[in-house]
Amino acid sequence: MIHAWLDDTPIGRVSVVAGDKGVTQITTGAGIIDLPGRYDPDALADVLRQLAEYFAGKRREFNIRLDLDGATEFQKAVWEATAEVPYGQTVSYGEIAFRIGRPGAARAVGGALRSNRIAIVIPCHRVIGADGSLRGYGGPSGIRIKRALLELERSYL
Repeated sequence: MIHAWLDDTPIGRVSVVAGDKGVTQITTGAGIIDLPGRYDPDALADVLRQLAEYFAGKRREFNIRLDLDGATEFQKAVWEATAEVPYGQTVSYGEIAFRIGRPGAARAVGGALRSNRIAIVIPCHRVIGADGSLRGYGGPSGIRIKRALLELERSYL
């Protein structure tokens, strides 16, 4: 395992962890704790560049190899549907449930997104409550980060 991070983003430090199969974790804000492996920004230069481009408004889609080992099929389906939500737009948890053929599973979608280890690339910040409220996004600083990411994307539309 290797890790690296970006410090100069609008939401503070963003960390990246990767193994042989690809990126296993992208973490923001309060979610950053002890990172496994050795610090190696050169090995993660492409991922860091893509994230920096995203924060500069120059990238709307990512081309990053992800390692989703350990995820359930339901989680993978939720994450894939979430990854299809266009830049700068939002959908509800219920809409994601509908898109994966599980209408009525909005709470389960929330649980799957809560376990999303690859923030920003799997853009769970684009999934909101049915009433338009911002929910989830891990920890006390999560809503602030979610709002900041949505405002960043909308500012570049």
